[in-house]
Amino acid sequence: MSNKKQLPPKGYKQWSQEDRFEHRNGPLFIHETYDPPKGQGLIRFFAEQKHCNGGGAIHGGMLMTFADGAMFAIAHKEFKGSFGVTVTMNNEFIYPGWPNQWIEATGKVTRATKSGMVFVRGELFTQDQILMTFSGLLKRIHKKPID
Repeated sequence: MSNKKQLPPKGYKQWSQEDRFEHRNGPLFIHETYDPPKGQGLIRFFAEQKHCNGGGAIHGGMLMTFADGAMFAIAHKEFKGSFGVTVTMNNEFIYPGWPNQWIEATGKVTRATKSGMVFVRGELFTQDQILMTFSGLLKRIHKKPID
């Protein structure tokens, strides 16, 4: 097992210790200050064989799953301790991702309303290639749903 998969990269920490879905698909790492240096993503994961499709590339579903989580990381200031749900999400696949590399995400909030709607735009990339762009609408909710 590679140290890249076991340890957070420098300046990053594991995003969630409690998310069961992330434990199956991650781990995901978020920049410790939510302000990564230029050229680095806010959130990232190390692509493994378990993330690949039959053709050996990172499965599109994994990239969409990661982008969905990235939208919440990007919009973290808008949630102020509340919870949220994805209302809609659009994805544009540009280039395939491959295993044994870091997949990163960056983006910005383009609009946040008083009613709790948060519009986000971003991209997934590797060290030298944009893989996918995404945009979406998140809804802030104030009460955690019952398990």
